Amino acid sequence: MRNFLTAAFAAAMITAGGSAWAAGGAGKVSDVDFPFDGPFGTYDEDQLQRGLQVYTEICSACHGLRQVAFRTLTDLGYTDDQIKAYIDDNGFEVFDAELDDFRPAAISDHFPEGALENAPDLSMMAKARAGFHGPYGLGLNQFWYGMGGPEYIKSLLTGYTGNDKEEAGVILYENTAYPGGWISMGPPLYGDDVDYADGHSTEIADISKDVSAFLMWTAEPKLPQRKTFGMVSVAMLTILAILLYFTNKRLWAPIKRKDGDGR
Repeated sequence: MRNFLTAAFAAAMITAGGSAWAAGGAGKVSDVDFPFDGPFGTYDEDQLQRGLQVYTEICSACHGLRQVAFRTLTDLGYTDDQIKAYIDDNGFEVFDAELDDFRPAAISDHFPEGALENAPDLSMMAKARAGFHGPYGLGLNQFWYGMGGPEYIKSLLTGYTGNDKEEAGVILYENTAYPGGWISMGPPLYGDDVDYADGHSTEIADISKDVSAFLMWTAEPKLPQRKTFGMVSVAMLTILAILLYFTNKRLWAPIKRKDGDGR
């Protein structure tokens, strides 16, 4: 209990703002103002569509999204016909056990796995990194300041210093957000990597924010609905508590009056 209270006090003393935070003492992660932050936050559909484009044109070359079904792209504002066109245009294929071979993906299929065996799947990346902040791994920074997986992903994508080294025959790249400071994945973004149809900025900071928001959606697609349900639940419990309070006073009022008369 003493360690818990000490950790809670230490986290509460850290200022928020745009400051950098230590991810388990192993890397610096900066807070980011995402539209889905806070109890009333929700996803920005345009941002998610831009993030999907970044994933498709850059990340999908190595990383997969095996937990995400193509049909769920309707949540991003796409129609079934647009999703089918997206699948065809990008030549997605999935392995069919019945055919014992690959076939063109259908809208009912999930995104294929990554092309590289050692490249992690990105479906749950934002959720997997959601609780790493704060002392003793308690996740207090996420609780107080809304910092979690998306902030880690953005900080990782923008944390390359330009330095590299060779270790055991492997090239490692210095990254201020990655635990240990060195990562085997080279910088995936250089700026102007994609061409947005809406004319949005294609600076590294903006591209990384878009794809981080998209990966948050892949991990928590029902986040806005859960927030709405939570707020409704809190409101109902508050009303119930008030009704119970006045009911309690009414039930005990006659007894208290008798006690006041000395009976």
